[in-house]
Amino acid sequence: MTNAPRILVHTSDPAPMLERLAEAAPGIEARGHDDYEGLGAVLAEFRPDIAYSVAFRGREGYPREALLGAHGPRWIAVGGAGVDHLTPWDAGAVTVSNAAGVAAPMIAEYVLGAVLHFTLDIDGMAADRVARHWERTRLMTPLKGKTLLIVGLGHTGQAVAARARAFGMKVIGTRARPQPMENVDEVHPADALPGLWGKADITVLSVPLVPGTRGLVNARALMAMKRDAILVDVSRGGVLDGAALVNSMRTGHLRGAALDVFETEPLPSDSPLWGLDRVILSPHCSAVYEGWAMRSFALFLDNLGHWLRNEPLFNIVDPQRGY
Repeated sequence: MTNAPRILVHTSDPAPMLERLAEAAPGIEARGHDDYEGLGAVLAEFRPDIAYSVAFRGREGYPREALLGAHGPRWIAVGGAGVDHLTPWDAGAVTVSNAAGVAAPMIAEYVLGAVLHFTLDIDGMAADRVARHWERTRLMTPLKGKTLLIVGLGHTGQAVAARARAFGMKVIGTRARPQPMENVDEVHPADALPGLWGKADITVLSVPLVPGTRGLVNARALMAMKRDAILVDVSRGGVLDGAALVNSMRTGHLRGAALDVFETEPLPSDSPLWGLDRVILSPHCSAVYEGWAMRSFALFLDNLGHWLRNEPLFNIVDPQRGY
C-alpha cells in the first residue's frame, strides 16, 4: 500500500465528498466522475489506487468492466451494501468493501412502516374517507404475538429484529452461520426455510443477491406462506420471483406485499406489479434518507485511515458469499 493513494470518487455528485476528503486527508490526489460513461478513460488517465463508487443509476450500464479492468483500482469501496453489480471479481487482484450497516436503521423503519400499512388497513381507511363512509366494524390488527421471519440476519435484519421486539413480536430468522442473536428467538440455517415459510405472519427479505439466493422466493415458497401473510422485500432484485408474486397476489394468497427492489430497475411501465392491489411499490429508496451519502462516505474515510496506516480494512466483501 502507498501512503499517498490516488482516489477516484464516482458518484452522481462527487463535489461534497471531494471537499470532505481534502479536509480529512490533505495532500491526497483525488478526482471525481459523475457518470457511467467515460469512466474507462478517466481510469486510464488517472490510474487511481482507490475508487469510491456508488451505483447511482442502478445496475444497468454500470461500468463494471472498466473498474475491474487493467486500469482499475486496487480497492473499490462500494458506497452501498449490495455488490451484485460488481460480482464476480478476482479477490487476489482487487479488494471490494461495502457500506453495510449505514442504512440499516432507515430500512428497518421502512419495513415496520410497510407492515403497519397493512395491519392498520391504511388503504381501506383511505377508501372510506373518499367515500365518506364511517365503518363501525373496523378492527385493527395488533403486531404483538405475531411471528416475524427475517431471511438474512445481517445489519438490516438485526435492525428489523430490534424494532419488531419492541412491538412484542416473536422473531425467527436465518443466516449462513447460525448463532444466538439479540432480539431473535430462533436462528436457523438458510436450508431450513422450507419449514419456516408457513410459520410466519410477516416475512422480510434482507439477503444479498448471490447464486444461492437468486429466485429464493419462488412460487413454491410463496404458496407455503400463510394465506394472510405480509411480505416485505428490501433485499436485491432477483431474490424474489416477480412473476410468481403476481400470481400469488392475483389469487389472493397474501395479505399484502411491499417491494423496494426489482429484477429490472427502474420498474418497467408495463410491469403487472403496477396494477396489483395490496402492494406497495417504492423505487429502491428504503435506504435513502437525507445525509445518507455523506454518512456512507464517512465510513469510507474511516476505512481509508486503516489503509493509510497499513491496517486491515473492514467491511471487505467475499465475492463468493456476496457479503
